[in-house]
Amino acid sequence: MDRNMKLILVTVGVGILFTISIFGLAIATLVKVNTIKSSTITTTPKSLDSILAESIRINDVMDHLNAFQRIATSSNGNRAVTTIGYNHTLNYITDTLAANTNFNVSKAFFPVRQFAMASDPILISSINGVIKNYTFSKDLSVADFTYIELSTRADFTNFVGISVIPNVGCFDADWKNANPPVTGRVALVKRGVCAFSDKGVLAAQNNAAAILIYNDGVTPDRVQPMAINLGQENAVPALFLSFPVGQALVAAAQDSSTNTGVQLVINLVDLPLSPVGNICADTPTGDATQTIVYNVVVFN
Repeated sequence: MDRNMKLILVTVGVGILFTISIFGLAIATLVKVNTIKSSTITTTPKSLDSILAESIRINDVMDHLNAFQRIATSSNGNRAVTTIGYNHTLNYITDTLAANTNFNVSKAFFPVRQFAMASDPILISSINGVIKNYTFSKDLSVADFTYIELSTRADFTNFVGISVIPNVGCFDADWKNANPPVTGRVALVKRGVCAFSDKGVLAAQNNAAAILIYNDGVTPDRVQPMAINLGQENAVPALFLSFPVGQALVAAAQDSSTNTGVQLVINLVDLPLSPVGNICADTPTGDATQTIVYNVVVFN
């Protein structure tokens, strides 16, 4: 075999070996990539340091939420107190606890006030003899004011003076600093900081003839009147005003050169107290004084 032929054979052999090596590396790389892609990454969930929390399963929670939604859907969209949806909710909870726990389950009932307007409320102002009748509408986007749930009755035959409550009326000192004093007058107070029911309690404690709460106008969605509830203990007539109406009455009432007053008419339907159920579920062991009960339902 001549020298050139030997050179060719050596070159071909080296090329074959190189090709095989490249092909082998490619296969090894593909196998590695596929192995990585097909492998399942598992992590150990972080401990919540709570037996109760770690026993909760999202699927179980969703099952109960769906059950509550089915109750609401079949009960005119509500599970609120005094509705059939509320009673069905109580039955669902007690039946579920009885079937799945060893809790001592009991149901107690207590009376609550019901609320319904007999007619549209009326709000009229008199500023230096200029009379203005404000617009009530269930469409709050066009209303000057709306009623407040669980307001008491009002039928003012005369215009009653306004006292503007300083700050946002969350502290008794705010009410004591009102000028003129709020006793026997209509309290005008801006929303904010504390619960609306707190303002209602302070109005009653300071002998206001009524309370007018108005929106604060901080953002565009806080201009129109709001549908709110002053709670079962409320003892004063109450209306909620839009921000522009509230501001106009504040300006007039604080101007010593003006004579400003308002008339309110709030007619209510006479309704009996309604029994509302409450559930107590006690464990067989533990502190008998530590019972947690909470079944919250609201109107849609």
